[in-house]
Amino acid sequence: MPRFFCPTALHTGDVLDLPAGAARHVQVLRLQPGNAITLFNHGPGWDGLSPGGEFEATVTQMGRSQVQVQVGTHHAVEREPRHAVQLAVGMPANERMDWLVEKAAELGVAGIQPLMTERSVLRLAAERATKKVDHWQSVAIAACEQCGGNRVPLVHSVKTLPQWLATLTAPTGAASNDPEAVAGTLPARFLLSLREGSHDLRSAAWGEGGAWFLSGPEGGLSAPEEAAAIAAGFAAVTLGPRVLRAETAALTALALLV
Repeated sequence: MPRFFCPTALHTGDVLDLPAGAARHVQVLRLQPGNAITLFNHGPGWDGLSPGGEFEATVTQMGRSQVQVQVGTHHAVEREPRHAVQLAVGMPANERMDWLVEKAAELGVAGIQPLMTERSVLRLAAERATKKVDHWQSVAIAACEQCGGNRVPLVHSVKTLPQWLATLTAPTGAASNDPEAVAGTLPARFLLSLREGSHDLRSAAWGEGGAWFLSGPEGGLSAPEEAAAIAAGFAAVTLGPRVLRAETAALTALALLV
């Protein structure tokens, strides 16, 4: 059954017009009155009043640009990972960031923070940055519609690494390169690094409060950037002896953490 993200309040029995994006998708699929669809609304723009999960719905009317549906039975089903993992990533260039956002959403990432770092090839500011974030948010929505996820991850506005680190709450204990020392921090903080002394992410200890995972762009983070992240409470971790592409490394870590 086709699934659509509908960022409005949903209640059984309501008759409503689908938002423009979902309406276009319904029309592209050439659905007709009487066809059944699934709606979900937990994500950017969620009103906090609807119960989450997903709703059955039936197309009741098709116009030139309007699609009207009647909301049916609610199902309190969630297909989210056990742990909420937020991914902060130095943006890879070209279409690789699109691919990263899509796959991260499929894996169940809770949020994505695009970062500009010293070695970033992709540089975004002002209107161009806003348009890119809107595009990536659409990519995340489409991925959730396809994979069955009912919680669309928020793609945050683009920041530099120092700007982003300054927004984080101070760590609960002294900065440490030992993942076990930061396991009590809510959420835990991990930094992908090739530096000597980095711990294997597979053996890192962390609690139930989720995690932030920080990964660099092509070429990784610089030594001063890594030092700043560790001072902010991030534990340096590694995925093994191979050097993975920026987008591959971030997704591999995400798959291990969720």
